Amino acid sequence: MNATINTFSHPIVNRSAWLEARKALLQKEKSLTRMRDQLNAERQQLPWVKLDKSYQFDTTEGPRTLAQLFKHRSQLYIYHFMFGPDWKEGCVGCSFLCDHLQGAIIHLENHDVTPVVISRAPLEEIQAFKKRMGWTYDWVSSFNSDFNYDFEVSFTPEQMNSGSVPYNFQDSEPMIEELSGSSAFYKDESGQVFHTYSAFARGDESLLGTYMILDMMPKGRNEHGPRNNLSDWVRHHDRYQHDGHVDKTGRYHESPPSTCECAPSPTYIKS
Repeated sequence: MNATINTFSHPIVNRSAWLEARKALLQKEKSLTRMRDQLNAERQQLPWVKLDKSYQFDTTEGPRTLAQLFKHRSQLYIYHFMFGPDWKEGCVGCSFLCDHLQGAIIHLENHDVTPVVISRAPLEEIQAFKKRMGWTYDWVSSFNSDFNYDFEVSFTPEQMNSGSVPYNFQDSEPMIEELSGSSAFYKDESGQVFHTYSAFARGDESLLGTYMILDMMPKGRNEHGPRNNLSDWVRHHDRYQHDGHVDKTGRYHESPPSTCECAPSPTYIKS
């Protein structure tokens, strides 16, 4: 969106008055930072769950277990990417996040964290889309595994027809069979794997560096389309010059929307 700002709706002051207002806001920002530090410390103290179930994934190196995805590191970050078995490309919002993940790979891998993206799409579909996007991190398929279902980011037809699915640690109205999220795991020296943390909906929004910059800009996130979220403007990074649209499932279409799709998108739940 390119909406203009009405400068008359903002007080126009001299530098001294601006500095006074800025310092007042700074105190609130510092308070939020300290609160975030405290929350992060509490996150580290969450209890862990030992995983006794064996999961197997299709990878470019052949079948691999969850423990093998760690490689030689003790920590594993997984992004649950919305890319279903019958999709031809990945979700736009998930792609937006993974654009940010790409730049962090070298730093994570050199700080004892292996980042891996997991989807239910077949590996060949994943590889084709990954190549198109220019991403280099490991992206594996859970198509032949219960992993997505157990971590409540994919839902069976029976769940979809039931009227309620488990997402973001609560029962939600089923609107789409694939949703997104982040999960963290730890592997000890004996090879035991533990699930330590997961975040869904807006829980991993802080990974979106673009949003953090937009939050500092005069127009903010400037999301004033039919859904008031990133589907109003974000596109796959190779499609910003195209006239297509993103539907309420997070998927891109070449043509403009033919009907109103004003219902909130489940891909970017505001909670």
